[in-house]
Amino acid sequence: MASTDLPAWKSSLISLCLSSNVLSFGSFKLKSNRTSPYFFNCGLFSNAKLIRAISSAYAEALNAQAEDNEGWGFDVLFGPAYKGIPLCATTVEKLGALDEKRWGEVGYAFNRKEVKDHGEGGLMVGESLKGKRVVIIDDVMTAGTAIRESIEMIKAQGGTLVGIIVAVNRQEKMPSQSEKEGKGDDGSERGSAIGEVRRETGVPVLSVLSLKDLIEGMKAMGREEEVKMMEDYYRQYGTQD
Repeated sequence: MASTDLPAWKSSLISLCLSSNVLSFGSFKLKSNRTSPYFFNCGLFSNAKLIRAISSAYAEALNAQAEDNEGWGFDVLFGPAYKGIPLCATTVEKLGALDEKRWGEVGYAFNRKEVKDHGEGGLMVGESLKGKRVVIIDDVMTAGTAIRESIEMIKAQGGTLVGIIVAVNRQEKMPSQSEKEGKGDDGSERGSAIGEVRRETGVPVLSVLSLKDLIEGMKAMGREEEVKMMEDYYRQYGTQD
């Protein structure tokens, strides 16, 4: 992994996540049966300081994408229930504060887990998706199943998917069947869940932080032990996409 200077907002976020135990180090068993030396717990973004920090970071990442890609933008930020609900609402507010002219009219929407059969009814809450450019916001992407379900909902509502953003890209290949069965990695070449979704949809799949960012952040803090653990993990399971 090549060294790169992090934007100040990424460095600040990493420092806050470390001090708040959102980012922790040790030995963590994953669903894939891999043992990870680090864990990023998005469920802990649950107080004012932390939700402000992560929503501001999502806004910075989306704004950077627009600045670097002329003509790219979106009308609605869609947060799949349940974790995406506070993320879409708070990030839209932070986007407006960041650049009112560019983002002041962007709306947010989310789905209900069950279709409401009274009152206004329906599956969706918030801005209409019909005829709109939509970005999905979520905390993590593991196998991509929840994202694919969101894509189908957006299509059904008449929206057009133009991007996806998650909090962390672990930059690791998807688990093999042998790993899922507890037999270890079979050594086959595989991409990441983010890479697969990017290829399937043809839209940008962004992340607020990547494993590379976490490594650079730890280096800047002089946390060489954690850097080595993450670099070793990347050498074993890492992928470029």
